[in-house]
Amino acid sequence: MIAALQVLLVITAANAAPVLLSLVMGRRPALPVDCGYRLADGQRLFGESKSFRGIAAAVTAAALTGLIIGLPVVACALAGLLAMAGDLLSSFAKRRLALAPSSRFLGLDQAPEALLPLVALIPLAGIAPRSAFLAAALFIVLGPPLSWLLFQAGIRGQPH
Repeated sequence: MIAALQVLLVITAANAAPVLLSLVMGRRPALPVDCGYRLADGQRLFGESKSFRGIAAAVTAAALTGLIIGLPVVACALAGLLAMAGDLLSSFAKRRLALAPSSRFLGLDQAPEALLPLVALIPLAGIAPRSAFLAAALFIVLGPPLSWLLFQAGIRGQPH
Protein backbone atom coordinates (compact mmCIF):
# COMPACT_ATOMS: atom_id res chain seq x y z
CA MET A 1 0.00 0.00 0.00
CA ILE A 2 2.91 2.39 0.71
CA ALA A 3 4.20 1.94 -2.85
CA ALA A 4 0.74 2.75 -4.24
CA LEU A 5 0.64 5.95 -2.20
CA GLN A 6 4.13 6.87 -3.42
CA VAL A 7 3.04 6.42 -7.04
CA LEU A 8 -0.11 8.43 -6.34
CA LEU A 9 2.00 11.26 -4.92
CA VAL A 10 4.23 11.36 -8.01
CA ILE A 11 1.27 11.37 -10.41
CA THR A 12 -0.59 13.98 -8.35
CA ALA A 13 2.47 16.24 -8.14
CA ALA A 14 2.95 16.05 -11.90
CA ASN A 15 -0.67 16.94 -12.57
CA ALA A 16 -0.92 19.66 -9.94
CA ALA A 17 2.29 21.52 -10.84
CA PRO A 18 1.04 23.16 -14.09
CA VAL A 19 -2.17 24.30 -12.38
CA LEU A 20 -0.31 25.79 -9.41
CA LEU A 21 2.30 27.44 -11.63
CA SER A 22 -0.44 28.99 -13.76
CA LEU A 23 -2.09 30.30 -10.61
CA VAL A 24 1.14 32.02 -9.60
CA MET A 25 2.34 33.21 -13.03
CA GLY A 26 -0.84 33.59 -15.02
CA ARG A 27 -0.43 32.94 -18.74
CA ARG A 28 3.10 34.40 -19.01
CA PRO A 29 5.36 32.88 -20.34
CA ALA A 30 3.26 29.95 -21.45
CA LEU A 31 3.84 29.02 -25.07
CA PRO A 32 1.16 26.49 -26.03
CA VAL A 33 2.51 23.09 -27.03
CA ASP A 34 0.50 23.18 -30.25
CA CYS A 35 1.74 26.73 -31.06
CA GLY A 36 -1.82 27.60 -32.11
CA TYR A 37 -1.93 24.92 -34.82
CA ARG A 38 -5.41 23.89 -35.97
CA LEU A 39 -6.33 20.67 -37.74
CA ALA A 40 -8.74 20.38 -40.67
CA ASP A 41 -11.69 20.25 -38.24
CA GLY A 42 -10.85 23.82 -37.16
CA GLN A 43 -10.06 22.78 -33.60
CA ARG A 44 -6.71 23.34 -31.92
CA LEU A 45 -4.43 20.33 -31.74
CA PHE A 46 -4.38 20.43 -27.92
CA GLY A 47 -5.61 23.84 -26.77
CA GLU A 48 -4.37 27.04 -25.18
CA SER A 49 -3.90 25.64 -21.67
CA LYS A 50 -1.37 22.96 -22.66
CA SER A 51 1.99 24.71 -22.45
CA PHE A 52 5.68 23.87 -22.51
CA ARG A 53 5.92 25.64 -19.14
CA GLY A 54 3.32 23.26 -17.71
CA ILE A 55 5.18 20.22 -18.99
CA ALA A 56 8.44 21.47 -17.47
CA ALA A 57 6.65 22.10 -14.17
CA ALA A 58 5.15 18.61 -14.17
CA VAL A 59 8.47 16.89 -14.88
CA THR A 60 10.23 18.95 -12.22
CA ALA A 61 7.52 18.36 -9.61
CA ALA A 62 7.47 14.61 -10.26
CA ALA A 63 11.27 14.40 -10.01
CA LEU A 64 11.35 16.41 -6.78
CA THR A 65 8.58 14.26 -5.33
CA GLY A 66 10.57 11.15 -6.18
CA LEU A 67 13.64 12.64 -4.51
CA ILE A 68 11.68 13.46 -1.36
CA ILE A 69 9.95 10.07 -1.04
CA GLY A 70 12.90 7.95 -2.09
CA LEU A 71 11.94 6.81 -5.59
CA PRO A 72 14.38 7.03 -8.50
CA VAL A 73 14.40 10.64 -9.68
CA VAL A 74 14.84 9.80 -13.37
CA ALA A 75 11.91 7.36 -13.28
CA CYS A 76 9.74 9.95 -11.57
CA ALA A 77 10.75 12.66 -14.07
CA LEU A 78 9.84 10.28 -16.90
CA ALA A 79 6.56 9.54 -15.12
CA GLY A 80 5.85 13.29 -15.01
CA LEU A 81 6.54 13.57 -18.71
CA LEU A 82 4.27 10.60 -19.44
CA ALA A 83 1.53 12.09 -17.24
CA MET A 84 1.65 15.19 -19.43
CA ALA A 85 1.65 13.02 -22.56
CA GLY A 86 -1.53 11.44 -21.20
CA ASP A 87 -2.99 14.89 -20.56
CA LEU A 88 -2.15 15.93 -24.14
CA LEU A 89 -3.70 12.71 -25.44
CA SER A 90 -6.96 13.38 -23.61
CA SER A 91 -6.98 17.01 -24.80
CA PHE A 92 -6.39 15.85 -28.37
CA ALA A 93 -9.29 13.37 -28.09
CA LYS A 94 -11.61 16.00 -26.59
CA ARG A 95 -10.79 18.45 -29.41
CA ARG A 96 -11.62 15.76 -31.98
CA LEU A 97 -14.93 15.15 -30.16
CA ALA A 98 -15.58 18.92 -30.50
CA LEU A 99 -15.77 19.38 -26.74
CA ALA A 100 -15.09 22.85 -25.38
CA PRO A 101 -11.61 23.59 -24.00
CA SER A 102 -11.31 22.52 -20.35
CA SER A 103 -14.58 20.59 -20.65
CA ARG A 104 -15.06 17.57 -18.45
CA PHE A 105 -15.03 13.98 -19.72
CA LEU A 106 -14.96 11.59 -16.78
CA GLY A 107 -12.40 8.83 -17.27
CA LEU A 108 -10.77 10.36 -20.35
CA ASP A 109 -9.58 13.26 -18.20
CA GLN A 110 -7.91 11.03 -15.61
CA ALA A 111 -7.04 7.62 -17.08
CA PRO A 112 -4.28 8.52 -19.59
CA GLU A 113 -2.43 10.79 -17.16
CA ALA A 114 -2.57 8.10 -14.47
CA LEU A 115 -1.89 5.02 -16.58
CA LEU A 116 0.91 6.26 -18.85
CA PRO A 117 3.27 7.07 -15.93
CA LEU A 118 2.98 3.45 -14.88
CA VAL A 119 4.98 2.58 -17.98
CA ALA A 120 7.94 4.26 -16.27
CA LEU A 121 7.28 3.55 -12.62
CA ILE A 122 6.65 -0.20 -12.75
CA PRO A 123 9.97 -1.26 -14.28
CA LEU A 124 12.21 1.74 -13.51
CA ALA A 125 11.17 2.32 -9.90
CA GLY A 126 10.56 -1.32 -9.07
CA ILE A 127 6.92 -0.67 -8.19
CA ALA A 128 4.73 -3.75 -8.13
CA PRO A 129 2.11 -3.64 -10.90
CA ARG A 130 -0.65 -4.17 -8.33
CA SER A 131 0.48 -1.09 -6.35
CA ALA A 132 0.81 1.00 -9.48
CA PHE A 133 -2.65 0.13 -10.76
CA LEU A 134 -4.13 0.73 -7.31
CA ALA A 135 -2.55 4.20 -7.37
CA ALA A 136 -3.97 4.85 -10.85
CA ALA A 137 -7.43 3.73 -9.72
CA LEU A 138 -7.22 6.05 -6.71
CA PHE A 139 -6.14 8.93 -8.98
CA ILE A 140 -9.06 8.30 -11.34
CA VAL A 141 -11.58 8.09 -8.47
CA LEU A 142 -10.19 10.89 -6.30
CA GLY A 143 -9.28 13.28 -9.13
CA PRO A 144 -12.72 14.81 -9.73
CA PRO A 145 -13.58 15.51 -6.06
CA LEU A 146 -10.08 16.88 -5.42
CA SER A 147 -10.38 19.11 -8.48
CA TRP A 148 -13.71 20.41 -7.19
CA LEU A 149 -12.14 21.20 -3.81
CA LEU A 150 -9.30 23.07 -5.53
CA PHE A 151 -11.90 25.04 -7.49
CA GLN A 152 -13.72 25.90 -4.26
CA ALA A 153 -10.43 27.06 -2.76
CA GLY A 154 -9.80 29.34 -5.76
CA ILE A 155 -6.80 27.35 -6.97
CA ARG A 156 -8.44 25.98 -10.13
CA GLY A 157 -10.38 28.10 -12.59
CA GLN A 158 -12.86 25.30 -13.34
CA PRO A 159 -14.43 22.70 -11.03
CA HIS A 160 -12.97 19.73 -12.92
